[in-house]
Amino acid sequence: MQSLTEIAPGVLVATSSYAVTTTTVVVGAAGSGECLLVDPAVTVADLTELAGSLGDLGLRAAVGWSTHPHWDHVLWSAELGDAPRYAAPAAVSIAETERDGIIDGVDKSAPGHDLSLIGRLQPLDASAIPWDGPTARLIVHNGHAPGHGAVFLPDSGVLLAGDMCSDVEIPLLDTAAADPLGDYRTGMERLAAVPGVRQVVPGHGHVGDASEFRRRLALDAAYLDAITNGKPTDDPRLEGCAEWMRVMHDEQVRYFQR
Repeated sequence: MQSLTEIAPGVLVATSSYAVTTTTVVVGAAGSGECLLVDPAVTVADLTELAGSLGDLGLRAAVGWSTHPHWDHVLWSAELGDAPRYAAPAAVSIAETERDGIIDGVDKSAPGHDLSLIGRLQPLDASAIPWDGPTARLIVHNGHAPGHGAVFLPDSGVLLAGDMCSDVEIPLLDTAAADPLGDYRTGMERLAAVPGVRQVVPGHGHVGDASEFRRRLALDAAYLDAITNGKPTDDPRLEGCAEWMRVMHDEQVRYFQR
C-alpha cells in the first residue's frame, strides 16, 4: 500500500499494489481523533500499514463503511479497532448468505486475514452515515453488486464510487441479477446526478477530477452500448489488461449474445 495521500482537506486515499485497490479515510471533527474508514484493503500487510498510518496521524476508526459485498471490500483487522462497520441492507444480506464464497476469495487472493472479522457488517438503511464528522451521503443502487453504496462528501466534493467509474476496470455487471444492465445503468444515473462532484475515487484505479469523472461515465456507457448491441469495443481498459478482466469481458459479451 502506498502512503495515505490527502486529495482534499480531511480526505486521504491509499492505493494497494493489489488490483490498484483504494482505501479512503475521512477525518472527523477537529480534535476528535476520529475517522471514517471506507473499504480498508487489501492484504494483511496493507491493513497493518494502514493502522500504523492512522496511529501516526492520531486517528482511530470511529466507523467503517463497505461499499459492496465483494471479498476485497469487506475486510478488517483487529489493529483497526472495534468500530461499527456498516453497509447497505442488501449488501449485508449477501455478505451473510455468501460468506463461504467471500472467505474462499480471501484465502485465495489475500491469505492471512482474521477470518472472524471478514464481512461482519451491520445494515444501515439511511441517507447518510451516522458519525461525528463531515456529512457522508449514501448513493445506493444495485449496479455491480446488490446494495452498492457509494459515498459522497459534499463538503469536499469527493465521490467514493465503489467499483464504478474506474480508469482501469471495465463495467463489471452482476449477471446473476434479474436485470444486470438496468441495475448498472441506474447506478450510473444516480452517480451522474450527484451535484458538485469535484473528485472521484474508484474502488480500483486512480483519483480523477470532475472532467475525468464525466469522461469515465461516458466511457462506461459506450462500453455497455457496444456489448449489449453485439458490437466490438475499443475500450482502452481492455488493452493489455489482466487475464481475469478479459475473461469477465468475454463472459459479459456471451451473456448479451444469449
